[in-house]
Amino acid sequence: MSYEILLAEDAREYVAALDDKSKRIVKDNLRKLAEEPYPRPDAGRGDRETLTVDGEELYRLHIGRTHTAFYEVLEDEREVRVIEVLDIDEAHKRYGFD
Repeated sequence: MSYEILLAEDAREYVAALDDKSKRIVKDNLRKLAEEPYPRPDAGRGDRETLTVDGEELYRLHIGRTHTAFYEVLEDEREVRVIEVLDIDEAHKRYGFD
């Protein structure tokens, strides 16, 4: 059973502002979360990790080498809520990666 992917307003605005190629890449990668939202070693389906961001435990998905999505999984609702999509450099600042 798959999960429904929901994007917060900030995430939708970020994706909408991208060029067509980047928009397609981001959307394709976010769609993959519907089948497998949790990080798994050697899964081969994107660079996913559990992190603490701004004091909250979230999941992170690197999309290519350019973008990062932060999301949460609501198991009872079978939803993946994409809270934010950012430029990868900005995302690294958010979760303390230098």
